[in-house]
Amino acid sequence: MKSNISLVFENCKKEKRPALITYTVAGDNSRNNSLKILNAISKYADICELGFAHNCPIADGSQIQNSSYRALRNGITLKDTFNIVKKFKKDKPNKPLILMGYYNLIFQMGENIFLKNCKRAGVDGLIIVDLPWPENKNFANKCRKKSINFIQLISPTTTKDRMKNIIKDSHDMIYYISMLSTTGGRLKVSPKKILQNYNTIKRINPKKNLVIGFGITEKTISSLKSANGLVVGSMLCKIIAKSLKMRQNPVTKLAKVVYSLKNKIL
Repeated sequence: MKSNISLVFENCKKEKRPALITYTVAGDNSRNNSLKILNAISKYADICELGFAHNCPIADGSQIQNSSYRALRNGITLKDTFNIVKKFKKDKPNKPLILMGYYNLIFQMGENIFLKNCKRAGVDGLIIVDLPWPENKNFANKCRKKSINFIQLISPTTTKDRMKNIIKDSHDMIYYISMLSTTGGRLKVSPKKILQNYNTIKRINPKKNLVIGFGITEKTISSLKSANGLVVGSMLCKIIAKSLKMRQNPVTKLAKVVYSLKNKIL
């Protein structure tokens, strides 16, 4: 049986466009608003990534860090995050939801208990930023047994031999980090160069679904639309912060922005 993630990419390929993948942090700026945001943007996003808040998100830039801090100030926990996912998936069981975060929270809960909670909530995939290949092989196998996609990461400095092994062990989606930076950094390389690197990876196994993340905004997204998927995160977290500062509703604003992003890749 094909996963929800795999089915999304099949559909996007038929429509000759990339999958639009959004990222927000669970609990930003509240548990209720976080769920409302997911419901609103999922009308236009093909896959939703949801970060579980961490007090030291080392791979993330200031926008996602601030999102995490807002969520933590509001008392968000991993249990709350699973509850948000469960409520979201109850209404949208076929919309892929990927949890993204750091391994120490999984370690504290215990891998088996964490995966059991993921399965109960309806999580489709996991991105664990600080659990690289090959250290993630055992955990990735546990995910596969639960029919949860473990999403491997490839960066511009990944060697070709290492790439081949990562791709060989990958599940239904691979995440290409477009540049050596934290999330939300300005695009330090041209879209043309990013696509050159991307196509080098794709040639290893063209059947694998490869998405691009880091530095993608309204200005850059259309120039990268030949990819299988594009991840937008920091930009959305920035909009939440700006909306809160101006005492506006972030749910409405984000829905409009994600709608606009979708139109740029059609």
